[in-house]
Amino acid sequence: ATAIAGKPAPTLIRPNPTEFEAAMTWQPHITVATIVEDNGRFLMVEELKGGRAVLNQPAGHLDPHETLTEAAVRETGWDVAATGIVGIYLYTAPSNGVTYQRVCFIAKALQHHPDYQLDDGIVRARWLTRDELMALRDDWRSELIMRCIDDYLAGHCHSLELIRPSL
Repeated sequence: ATAIAGKPAPTLIRPNPTEFEAAMTWQPHITVATIVEDNGRFLMVEELKGGRAVLNQPAGHLDPHETLTEAAVRETGWDVAATGIVGIYLYTAPSNGVTYQRVCFIAKALQHHPDYQLDDGIVRARWLTRDELMALRDDWRSELIMRCIDDYLAGHCHSLELIRPSL
């Protein structure tokens, strides 16, 4: 580094090799969630997390060899048609420090299968209004559920074309 206009040359900071390796291996968890709304009520799941029941949108991790849209439809557990994307969110859970990248979809419910086997840890599906969810704030899995709902209610809807297929 060289000095510019009489100012001392900047000091180059080299990362600690351990910190650098940790940064290079850090990987966020890729997740999907789906907003399914019917007459002002939102499909939510009650799931067990840390021994207590919490509320979340139908959501889960991206599995190998599936698209984000396929993951969102699979995780919803109903026959749904994905119609758009509310947004892409980055969230670091205070409970464990894990960073999640959530792609939140919008879907239309086509049909419910009451005999559908729920995933492990899912207690039941619930349809709740925004006001009912606000009253249950202590039961939210994360703040992301209301952020996604509020963005949806504000009209945030991006085309499914936002997600580009791999080459």
